[in-house]
Amino acid sequence: MKNLYLFLFLFSSVTIFSQNILKGKIVGKDNIPLQGVNIYFDGTTFSTVSDANGDYSIRYEPNANSVLVVSFMGYDREYLSGLDSTKPLNIKMTVSKNQLKEVVINTKELFTRAQKLKLFREYFLGQTKNAKSTVIYNEDDIQFKYDKKKLMFTAFSDKPLVIMNSSLGYKINYELVGFEITFDKVSISSKDVINNFYQGVSRFEEINNSPEILERREKAFQGSQVQFFRTLANKDWGSDKFLLFNDSNNLDPNVRFRINKENDLVKVTILPQPKGEVKNEENISDVVASYKVMFNNSESSKIVFLTDNFSIYKYGNNSNINDILFLGKIAEKKVGDLLPLNYRM
Repeated sequence: MKNLYLFLFLFSSVTIFSQNILKGKIVGKDNIPLQGVNIYFDGTTFSTVSDANGDYSIRYEPNANSVLVVSFMGYDREYLSGLDSTKPLNIKMTVSKNQLKEVVINTKELFTRAQKLKLFREYFLGQTKNAKSTVIYNEDDIQFKYDKKKLMFTAFSDKPLVIMNSSLGYKINYELVGFEITFDKVSISSKDVINNFYQGVSRFEEINNSPEILERREKAFQGSQVQFFRTLANKDWGSDKFLLFNDSNNLDPNVRFRINKENDLVKVTILPQPKGEVKNEENISDVVASYKVMFNNSESSKIVFLTDNFSIYKYGNNSNINDILFLGKIAEKKVGDLLPLNYRM
């Protein structure tokens, strides 16, 4: 399973809203109102902070299926879904226990911190032009572990990563939930990577929207995973967009996917792929279907489905992101090319 990349947001089901503003109060220990609590919808620019009375209000989008994140120093982070906008959403936060992970200094470490940081940047930020101009301000908060028995490299941080993407004009607060790289031998070289996985929740703040920035954002969006799912949901295929292939044969997506629209929600069924057509050179388990996709007749990728059905929400996020794998060009875009889910919406 060579060079397999999976990007994962934290998604969960959210009730359809009838209005556009969610309101409530946030309190902490002894029911004291908390001021300055960060409240945001994961992966979007929709965010706010609580006032001196603990009150807040935040904009949201119907059927977006983006998790509401509530974060405050000294308290456990909250992930909320199944929201009811007809009632105030009042939240009592829980004081966090000391969860700082113990850092053990091992003089026999095989690899230096500089080597580990280089690898982390490569598989978290990416190696595109946008990624190379992206900076993590608090890299010292990132801790690493290399398990020689499992051939696994992991990274974690008890504090949100503060990421400045000057190329796309965004400041991103990224709360890293998981990061793993697996190798086929004891190594820290990208040529020996078998697969890469990371997940987290993110809050976007626009810091620049000059014409040059807007042009780079559009280029980052073109050929992205979010654009692919919006294409699939809207049946918006085309030679200057995405095309579906098996080997060198152009396929009709209408006989490969069944699309059922329910307002902003789209249910997708993967229709049975002919026997012998599934190509599984990566030896991935439980493959339902596997296709090549071409963007703008130039960028070649591969998509592997480990499920026969899933839902696509308003922004292009979906219900089974961990069951849909991308390889090739589309997988090269990582956090350094990440745009808010509500981009173009």
